[in-house]
Amino acid sequence: MTPNVFRYTCRVTYAQCTVGNHIYYARYLDILEAARGEFFRALGMPLGLLQEQDTIFPVIGVELSYKSAARYDEVLTTEVWVSECGGVRVNFGCKILKDDGTLVLEGVTKHVCTTRDEKPKRLPKEISEKLGQKSN
Repeated sequence: MTPNVFRYTCRVTYAQCTVGNHIYYARYLDILEAARGEFFRALGMPLGLLQEQDTIFPVIGVELSYKSAARYDEVLTTEVWVSECGGVRVNFGCKILKDDGTLVLEGVTKHVCTTRDEKPKRLPKEISEKLGQKSN
Protein backbone atom coordinates (compact mmCIF):
# COMPACT_ATOMS: atom_id res chain seq x y z
CA MET A 1 0.00 0.00 0.00
CA THR A 2 1.39 3.40 -0.97
CA PRO A 3 1.06 5.95 1.84
CA ASN A 4 -0.82 9.19 1.28
CA VAL A 5 1.89 11.84 1.21
CA PHE A 6 1.18 15.36 2.44
CA ARG A 7 3.47 18.13 1.18
CA TYR A 8 4.31 21.31 3.09
CA THR A 9 6.42 24.07 1.54
CA CYS A 10 8.45 26.68 3.41
CA ARG A 11 11.37 29.00 2.82
CA VAL A 12 14.49 28.79 4.99
CA THR A 13 14.70 31.83 7.25
CA TYR A 14 17.85 33.58 8.37
CA ALA A 15 16.99 32.74 11.99
CA GLN A 16 17.14 29.00 11.21
CA CYS A 17 20.71 29.19 9.88
CA THR A 18 24.14 28.99 11.45
CA VAL A 19 27.03 31.34 10.72
CA GLY A 20 28.01 28.75 8.08
CA ASN A 21 24.70 29.43 6.29
CA HIS A 22 23.04 26.06 6.73
CA ILE A 23 20.03 25.16 8.84
CA TYR A 24 21.05 24.31 12.38
CA TYR A 25 20.27 20.59 12.78
CA ALA A 26 17.69 21.01 15.57
CA ARG A 27 15.67 23.53 13.52
CA TYR A 28 14.57 20.71 11.22
CA LEU A 29 12.39 19.50 14.10
CA ASP A 30 10.52 22.84 13.94
CA ILE A 31 9.96 22.36 10.20
CA LEU A 32 8.69 18.81 10.76
CA GLU A 33 6.35 20.03 13.52
CA ALA A 34 4.91 22.70 11.22
CA ALA A 35 4.42 20.11 8.46
CA ARG A 36 2.62 17.68 10.80
CA GLY A 37 0.41 20.51 12.04
CA GLU A 38 -0.58 21.39 8.48
CA PHE A 39 -1.09 17.68 7.70
CA PHE A 40 -3.65 17.43 10.52
CA ARG A 41 -5.27 20.72 9.43
CA ALA A 42 -5.62 19.39 5.86
CA LEU A 43 -7.43 16.34 7.29
CA GLY A 44 -9.92 18.69 8.99
CA MET A 45 -8.43 18.04 12.43
CA PRO A 46 -6.38 21.06 13.55
CA LEU A 47 -4.21 20.11 16.51
CA GLY A 48 -5.80 22.86 18.63
CA LEU A 49 -9.23 21.28 18.12
CA LEU A 50 -7.89 17.84 19.00
CA GLN A 51 -6.34 19.31 22.14
CA GLU A 52 -9.73 20.76 23.11
CA GLN A 53 -11.09 17.22 22.67
CA ASP A 54 -8.44 15.92 25.12
CA THR A 55 -6.24 14.30 22.46
CA ILE A 56 -2.57 15.17 21.93
CA PHE A 57 0.34 13.42 20.22
CA PRO A 58 3.59 13.91 22.14
CA VAL A 59 6.78 12.93 20.35
CA ILE A 60 8.39 9.88 21.98
CA GLY A 61 11.17 9.32 19.47
CA VAL A 62 12.87 10.76 16.42
CA GLU A 63 15.15 9.11 13.88
CA LEU A 64 16.61 11.49 11.31
CA SER A 65 19.30 11.13 8.67
CA TYR A 66 20.77 14.36 7.34
CA LYS A 67 21.70 14.01 3.66
CA SER A 68 22.60 17.54 2.51
CA ALA A 69 22.55 21.10 3.79
CA ALA A 70 19.68 23.50 3.29
CA ARG A 71 20.61 27.17 3.20
CA TYR A 72 19.07 30.59 3.75
CA ASP A 73 16.28 31.51 1.33
CA GLU A 74 15.97 28.05 -0.25
CA VAL A 75 12.46 26.68 -0.68
CA LEU A 76 11.95 23.30 0.94
CA THR A 77 9.18 20.76 0.55
CA THR A 78 8.50 18.53 3.51
CA GLU A 79 6.75 15.25 2.76
CA VAL A 80 4.86 13.63 5.63
CA TRP A 81 2.93 10.35 5.73
CA VAL A 82 1.61 7.92 8.31
CA SER A 83 4.10 5.07 8.54
CA GLU A 84 2.48 3.26 11.47
CA CYS A 85 -0.89 3.68 13.14
CA GLY A 86 -2.62 1.55 15.73
CA GLY A 87 -3.47 1.25 19.39
CA VAL A 88 -1.96 4.32 21.03
CA ARG A 89 0.86 4.87 18.51
CA VAL A 90 1.15 6.88 15.35
CA ASN A 91 4.43 7.36 13.50
CA PHE A 92 5.11 9.71 10.64
CA GLY A 93 7.64 9.14 7.89
CA CYS A 94 9.19 12.31 6.54
CA LYS A 95 11.49 13.72 3.89
CA ILE A 96 12.67 17.25 3.29
CA LEU A 97 13.62 18.11 -0.30
CA LYS A 98 15.03 21.15 -2.06
CA ASP A 99 13.25 22.58 -5.11
CA ASP A 100 15.61 20.65 -7.40
CA GLY A 101 14.69 17.37 -5.67
CA THR A 102 17.87 17.08 -3.60
CA LEU A 103 17.17 15.09 -0.44
CA VAL A 104 18.02 17.11 2.66
CA LEU A 105 16.67 14.86 5.40
CA GLU A 106 14.66 11.69 5.87
CA GLY A 107 13.36 9.91 8.92
CA VAL A 108 10.49 9.18 11.22
CA THR A 109 8.87 10.86 14.21
CA LYS A 110 7.23 8.55 16.74
CA HIS A 111 4.20 9.64 18.75
CA VAL A 112 1.81 8.30 21.32
CA CYS A 113 -1.82 9.37 21.60
CA THR A 114 -2.58 10.72 25.07
CA THR A 115 -4.98 12.88 27.02
CA ARG A 116 -3.86 16.40 27.89
CA ASP A 117 -2.75 14.90 31.22
CA GLU A 118 -0.43 12.66 29.20
CA LYS A 119 -2.28 9.44 30.00
CA PRO A 120 -2.03 7.07 27.00
CA LYS A 121 -5.29 6.52 25.14
CA ARG A 122 -6.30 4.49 22.13
CA LEU A 123 -6.46 6.50 18.91
CA PRO A 124 -10.06 7.64 18.52
CA LYS A 125 -11.72 5.81 15.62
CA GLU A 126 -12.42 9.04 13.69
CA ILE A 127 -8.75 10.05 13.86
CA SER A 128 -7.54 6.57 12.94
CA GLU A 129 -9.87 6.51 9.93
CA LYS A 130 -8.78 9.96 8.77
CA LEU A 131 -5.16 8.91 9.05
CA GLY A 132 -6.03 6.22 6.51
CA GLN A 133 -5.87 3.24 8.82
CA LYS A 134 -8.44 0.98 10.41
CA SER A 135 -9.04 1.44 14.10
CA ASN A 136 -7.66 -1.42 16.22
